[in-house]
Amino acid sequence: MINKALKLIRQFHNVRQSELAERFQMSKSYLSEIESGKKPVSFELLEKYSAEFDIPASSLVFFSESLSNKRGMSEKFRSSFSGKILEVIEWLIEKDESKKTKT
Repeated sequence: MINKALKLIRQFHNVRQSELAERFQMSKSYLSEIESGKKPVSFELLEKYSAEFDIPASSLVFFSESLSNKRGMSEKFRSSFSGKILEVIEWLIEKDESKKTKT
């Protein structure tokens, strides 16, 4: 699931895959394989996403682990987890809006 989170973060910030691959000094095809789940995500890459998009790497890992463990997840936990996801999305939107007002 981490691959999906990384792709969504990139898309949210309107960054093309080729542009991000260049920033990360990797090929576009390799980044594509990572985002599609064909290649594993290294801790080094998580740190790059974290720095590039100003999102704590620990948050990326937390969401990845939680999403991949859907079996046995209680309804109460799902509801709570959904709320946390919404909080992160709101945080990202506020962050993006504050960047726009600074320019």
